[in-house]
This record gives sequence, C-alpha cells and structure tokens, in this order.
Amino acid sequence: MSGRLQGRRALVTGSTSNIGRAIAEAFAAEGAHVVVSGRSAERGEAVVAGIRARGGRADFVRSNLDGGAAASEALAGSAAAVLGGGIDILVNNAGIYPGDTTPGTDEKTFDEVYAVNVKAPFFLTAAIAPAMAEAGGGAIINLGSWIARLGVPMGALYSSTKGAMETLTRAWAAEFGPRGVRVNAISPGVVLEPGPGAPSPGEAMMNGTPAGRMGDPGAIAHAAVYLASEEAAFVHGTTLDVDGGRTTTAVIAA
Repeated sequence: MSGRLQGRRALVTGSTSNIGRAIAEAFAAEGAHVVVSGRSAERGEAVVAGIRARGGRADFVRSNLDGGAAASEALAGSAAAVLGGGIDILVNNAGIYPGDTTPGTDEKTFDEVYAVNVKAPFFLTAAIAPAMAEAGGGAIINLGSWIARLGVPMGALYSSTKGAMETLTRAWAAEFGPRGVRVNAISPGVVLEPGPGAPSPGEAMMNGTPAGRMGDPGAIAHAAVYLASEEAAFVHGTTLDVDGGRTTTAVIAA
C-alpha cells in the first residue's frame, strides 16, 4: 500500500465482519490507526489481531449502537480516547437488514431498524463532526445501498433507512463541509464475503449488469480509502455507486 491515510485516526462501526471489516483492514494497510467496533468482542479482537499481524495499528471498542444517543456518544468518547484524543475519519457502516415484506414488518422491527440504521449514525455524527471541525477537518463516510434507488419487492424498510442516510450525507455536507469536514457516501451493490458454499441468490440480481457478478467487500473498501484520502479533497456530498452498474446500466445480451 502507499500510506494514503498515514497518521489518520479512524472509527469504523460494524467492522467485525463483511464490508466494515474490509474497510478497517484497508484503512490500516494505508497507515491509519483504526478503531474496530461492533457487538462481538471475539470477532472484533480477531479483526484487530489480523491487522496487527500485518503491521497495522488497530484497537477494538465494543459497542451496541441501539439508536440511543448515549450509546453513540459513549462510542465516540471511547474511540477518541483510544486513538489519542481525536477522530479524523468516521465510517457509519453498522446496520441491520430484515428482508421482509411491508405487511410482514411489525412495529417493533420498524423501530429497531430505524434506531440502528439511522438514529445511531445520526447521533454518532453529532458527537464527532463538531470535534473534527474544531481540529481542522475530517472525513465522514456513510453506507447507503443500491436498493435505496432501485426498487425491489422485498426490504422496503431497509431501503428507506439507506435512502435516509444518503439524504443525511448531502445535508451534513452542507452543514459541516464549510468547516472542513467532508461528508460522502458509498452505495454498495450486491456484495458477498468470499468463501465456500452454495451459490447465493444475490447472483441473479447482478444478471444484465456490466459487471455480471456480485462484488466483494474489498471493492467497497477501496472506495472508502479514496473518499477518506486527500485524493477526494474536492468531493463533498456525493454518493459513490460501487454496484457493478446495477442502478445505472442494463446490458442486453445478444
């Protein structure tokens, strides 16, 4: 790697597996000191151990981001302390996905999904962005989703939360950008952690796209490194589609 994030301090929520883990690993490989965060201490420590084994800097902070402001504020404080007093990069990645129909979604599930996917990052950003601005700037990256803009028959609740995060991205860019804090989002397509097993149903969702296949977490991590780095210094309030062309292009096979 080229040290594009050398000396930066990063917090990645939901980074004990999948996309969040890949982002934490990529940030550390580029020189950042990373706080890995999630509910499972066992998985979190495994991610940290892997990063350290490769010569990177990482620590684990356990957090259950349930949507309460107190939980978000506690994570912000603990992460800043572990990182030596501040956070330069925040990745709002943690989220839950109940793939049910609208009639099949009860009120408890509705409230829980909005709490984790929207309220928690809202209050975490509220706790971190002002301190970033006071310190001279920073970068915030939110995770959206391709189904926030391309309707599918299942998962209306989840897709609406990701639409909310993409809207917050633009609003926060306007609010914090003039104070040196860049806010952007990544909209992943159908992504699956590499590994053995039966074919995923998600493969069919990538038929007729330019990529013609599902993505892997590393593709999202590369985009996150770019948005966190100085290479994206002139990028504010955008949602970067990393979806194999799912939301923009239809390929018609002859």
